Amino acid sequence: MKKQHDDNDQGKNSVSLRGRTFRGVVIADAMQKTVTVEWERRKHVPKYERYEKKRTRIKAHNPENINAKKGDLVEIQECRPMSKTKSFVIVKKVGEERLFAEREQALEASKVKKKAPEKKQEESKTESEKVEEPALKAEEESKDESS
Repeated sequence: MKKQHDDNDQGKNSVSLRGRTFRGVVIADAMQKTVTVEWERRKHVPKYERYEKKRTRIKAHNPENINAKKGDLVEIQECRPMSKTKSFVIVKKVGEERLFAEREQALEASKVKKKAPEKKQEESKTESEKVEEPALKAEEESKDESS
């Protein structure tokens, strides 16, 4: 079952499609004519007799007539190897992934490191307070030794 997929409107550079078909979300579109598509799957773990969530990420060719953007739900199909890592092409754009923007914002927020509140208090002290503390400690020590 060979199908022809046209890269552009003239029909040049058509790619024969064969093999597997998947549906996923475009998570990166920074490369030229290439996108990264991701989808979740469930993998069975025989030892624990349970399932775990796994993600599959694949690079796919993004034709100019489809022009999928980040957050789009797309259908990809296997084709001849186009590069070292690219063996899939986007066949059609299905729609947009709901809540994709919110998930991206939550991911970025989780990357930001929070400072401990104790460090902030030390930073807020002025230089004169920092100088006075060692002097007070030295006076207390001398009083303890004389007693």
